[in-house]
Amino acid sequence: MTSEPRRLIQRRTALALGASCLGLWGAGCRGGGDNAPVEGDGDDAWHVHPGQSIQAALDRASSATDGRRRVVVHEGTYRPERPGQALVWLNRRHDGITLEADGPVVLTAANSDIADRDTASFPAVVNHVVYFGDGISARTVFRGFTITGANRFDTRSDEPGPIEPNRPELGKQNLLFFYCDGGGMKIFGRSYPRIEQVEVTANVASPCGGGVSIQHLGFQQDAVRISDSIFRGNRCQVTGSAIDLLPGSRAEITNCLFTGNVANTGPDTVSPPGKPYNARHGSGALTVFPGSRIRATGCTWTGNWNGVDDKAAANHYSRSIFWQNTLDGGISPEGRYELDIVDGKNVKGCLIGGAIADLRGTIDAETNTLDAPDPDFDESFLPRCPAYQGVGYRPVKKPLASSSREH
Repeated sequence: MTSEPRRLIQRRTALALGASCLGLWGAGCRGGGDNAPVEGDGDDAWHVHPGQSIQAALDRASSATDGRRRVVVHEGTYRPERPGQALVWLNRRHDGITLEADGPVVLTAANSDIADRDTASFPAVVNHVVYFGDGISARTVFRGFTITGANRFDTRSDEPGPIEPNRPELGKQNLLFFYCDGGGMKIFGRSYPRIEQVEVTANVASPCGGGVSIQHLGFQQDAVRISDSIFRGNRCQVTGSAIDLLPGSRAEITNCLFTGNVANTGPDTVSPPGKPYNARHGSGALTVFPGSRIRATGCTWTGNWNGVDDKAAANHYSRSIFWQNTLDGGISPEGRYELDIVDGKNVKGCLIGGAIADLRGTIDAETNTLDAPDPDFDESFLPRCPAYQGVGYRPVKKPLASSSREH
């Protein structure tokens, strides 16, 4: 990759820290201490401050009879107080809740005070930072957080309680994906949250989905919607370093930045012996498996170990930037690519430039630019080059929570 994108990545990274009957049991931990969240006098929110429990606030909001279904988390870092499957979880009972940050709020999987220093997963003590389970509709909003610290922690204990009440009969591989994929966020079953203005950074997962894993199990009635967000410095052993769409999943990604993410950091322990997935060139920051659906609009992929690999049909990529996704760090033997897409007919209005722009030769050069000029990114990855007007990610300033003060 060119020196300028590499310098930008280094600087920014340094600044950042199916089933027909669903029901899978897991374990979790509380986000903070046992102190009760504050019920705002005169607004419609539950307020959480450092030392208080985000999960307790979510549970209270889910059973509130006065319509208070907003949880506002105030500035600070929130970490697990005990090992479990997630720091924060939302399932059917939490549908319709808005969970939003007021100021800089970090949700982390790490707690070095209780983690085992002799394990490879140190200092993480939860599988996923945030879990969205079966029964979550688009009425559920998650906004404004930094998600970090996942590091291949794996517990299958049911203590202290279930994060997923609806349990399907899953095969061994799907169980592996449920517990181990999605270090930053795991989205499972009929789950279609709206995720807005988040930064998913420095998470590690094995095998897949360092940042986010989406596992809809074929339930594609709706899509996960991710907008105005940043995926930076996430890693995984096999596929989808930033976002991994398992077969039969669906997502819409709008105005998102992907940079510094690395897949293929180790051997493929999931595929049949001797048949590793994407064996020659490896996987991208975004992996889309067969049977999944995605629509990506106005996004930027730059400085990753590969851009996007997509083996599904007729997916849409529009007005997006793919630039020098040539980062080192994986083990695949052959060169880096911008797009490895089986069906490229709906790739339109994209500017693409890198070592290998179009790995399979499926992208229309008349409706896209395959030899794009240098975008000349600034510190926030806004392209200065005039050719990129209206194309790619644009930074969005995070607003304060819409009702952040307590009266």
